[in-house]
Amino acid sequence: MEIVPGIHQVDGVHGNCYIIDRDQLILIDTGLPRNTQKITRYIQETLNCKLSELSTIIITHHHIDHTGNIYELKNMSGAQVAVHEMDADFVSGRRNRPRPKGGFGLLYRFMGLFLKSVAVEPDIRLKDGDTIAGLTCIHTPGHTPGSICLLDPLSKVLFVGDLLRFDGENISGPPSPFTMDMDAAKRSISRVATLDFDIFLSGHGVPLKGGAAEKVQAFVKT
Repeated sequence: MEIVPGIHQVDGVHGNCYIIDRDQLILIDTGLPRNTQKITRYIQETLNCKLSELSTIIITHHHIDHTGNIYELKNMSGAQVAVHEMDADFVSGRRNRPRPKGGFGLLYRFMGLFLKSVAVEPDIRLKDGDTIAGLTCIHTPGHTPGSICLLDPLSKVLFVGDLLRFDGENISGPPSPFTMDMDAAKRSISRVATLDFDIFLSGHGVPLKGGAAEKVQAFVKT
């Protein structure tokens, strides 16, 4: 679906991913493994674009529900992969992803028997304040060391990854079992609350449209 002109969400990939369709195609996150075809079909059939028009794949953080289809999409399109430098070694396979806390760790291990993503060497290692494809990279550690948000000043949309989510009624922060440093995540939320955006799009949940920054500011105060 098209959320605002030029920004689309691909449904059914079990972890929201977004396509920016302007002079070039930019993909933000890729969902769980085995969903490559849903993304390519959206590009080809809904946007009427060629896969070669996908120039950049930006990953908000290293978790498998955001990186699951990078390898296939990169090979099919020739796109460059960008990720924050502190998560890059998890994406490349040089470091093993930490397991979630508590019982979720056992579930994660079990799921890993069936859902595997192929490691990819990132082409671009992002830093705080970098600009990529017209988006500003904002380092928001906590959920993972290299979690980022991406601000699109043109549409005043903030892509927040798993830092925040909206269920249609309430804002919440990142899920504790999957978050490495909750205190750092809270500081990151306070930081993004000072930015100028009207909509936020998260890795899970639904879009928050209209006055998103003010609503995040109110969430920070609760």
